[in-house]
Amino acid sequence: MSMIRRECLRVLAQHVREDDIVVSVFTTAFEWIAIRPSPLNYIMVGAMGLGSSHALGLAIGRPDRRVILLDGDGSLLMNLGALVTVANAAPKNLFHFVVENGTYEANGSHPIPGRDCVDFSGLAKAAGYRDCATFGELADFESNVGTFLNRQGPVFAALKVVPGETPNFDYEHMHGAKVRQEFRRALAAHPQTT
Repeated sequence: MSMIRRECLRVLAQHVREDDIVVSVFTTAFEWIAIRPSPLNYIMVGAMGLGSSHALGLAIGRPDRRVILLDGDGSLLMNLGALVTVANAAPKNLFHFVVENGTYEANGSHPIPGRDCVDFSGLAKAAGYRDCATFGELADFESNVGTFLNRQGPVFAALKVVPGETPNFDYEHMHGAKVRQEFRRALAAHPQTT
């Protein structure tokens, strides 16, 4: 029961709006920007465990926009306390997806602790997220992702995936000043409405 990550991300991309902010971490970030380039892609490479914290800050700072987080299971394990922080802040516009492949993929694909038994959706539910789900079949995800993204956040979904093809690791692009400038300009181009 696993989806190929790229196929799962393609399905999700069909439901992402032009003005959504997508926070993406590590290997998933490289695949995401190839599938759905946007100046509102906020890339997190090199700050393991902090994707949820950055997404929370953006969701609080821009309540007029949906913030979609593409977190990693290894990344989330580095900062499990963020689940409680997110649930306590309760941003209605935060949609937290954990791309779960059971490894620290960006660091040599070493297995994560508890890879065969940890229930990320259960952890999020216990932390206080409004709605939680686990998807392991592409057809099920495809049928439900639209409804899931229309719920009131914070919501959480674990996406059981296998990596698939190795993406193009363009670190120069990811860490380049141009990406940061484009993100700032895109946010400024659509000021917050209250």
